[in-house]
Amino acid sequence: MKRILSIQSHVVFGCAGNSAAVFPMRRLGMEVWPINTVQFSNHTQYEAGWQGMAMPAGHIAALCQGLCNIEVLARCDAVLSGYLGSAEQGDEILAVVAAVKRANPAALYFCDPVMGHPEKGCIVAPGVTRFLTEQALPVADIMAPNLLELETLCDVHLTTLAQTRVAARQLLEKGVKMVLVKHLGRAASVPGRFEMLLATPEGDYLIARPLYDFARQPVGVGDLISALMLANLQAGYDGVSAFERTNAAVDAVLRQTWEANAYELQLITAQSAFAEPQIAHRAERLA
Repeated sequence: MKRILSIQSHVVFGCAGNSAAVFPMRRLGMEVWPINTVQFSNHTQYEAGWQGMAMPAGHIAALCQGLCNIEVLARCDAVLSGYLGSAEQGDEILAVVAAVKRANPAALYFCDPVMGHPEKGCIVAPGVTRFLTEQALPVADIMAPNLLELETLCDVHLTTLAQTRVAARQLLEKGVKMVLVKHLGRAASVPGRFEMLLATPEGDYLIARPLYDFARQPVGVGDLISALMLANLQAGYDGVSAFERTNAAVDAVLRQTWEANAYELQLITAQSAFAEPQIAHRAERLA
């Protein structure tokens, strides 16, 4: 059994951050240790707002010290980080990553560089974007930005698949071992479908799934993608197979959510797809 330390947001109601990631990873057979960077009543894109707080400075470090005290860090196979409540939490997360890697040099750091999208109501604290670009990027083994986050990491504007490939490979040149661009958006090769790009030292791969016509786009899809990709890798699948399984499982969740006319991701209804995804779309290796 693989063990994943997942450090990201938590919502009491709905699916975002750890609330979108922990159950799917466990359904794939992972032992997951969640640490919450914030605890909110619901995600931040509800028109009525939300209640809750970011965890105080020292919270993550204290929990990590507790794990160290009971001598379990050597059992941790991967650290996953997502939404941060403050830039200071980033420093604590990197200290956790360093401690885990000292205890288990084979452990991976999977960084989901959540930078926010103010137009959609997703806002991050000051300094978080700078932390991700200047401090997390040099340490990460795997990064999973969306198109806007990739633009920020590389300080470039992207409108085509070719440009996006160049940007993803810039991250590989900086030491990242695998880059998953979670949503190509305007840079997609075929309009009207959801495309993702996987960049590895061995090559680049493109995969697609249908776009569903939601009245309100569900939140937490990126968190789900990152969690499933990491869990599939930890389950022993190679990068391309993990990419295909992740895409299929996310498609199943989105289809169930759309059919239910729901705003929150239907993780429970679609849970069989996590362990046994029905792969309808294969990854295309790009020339």
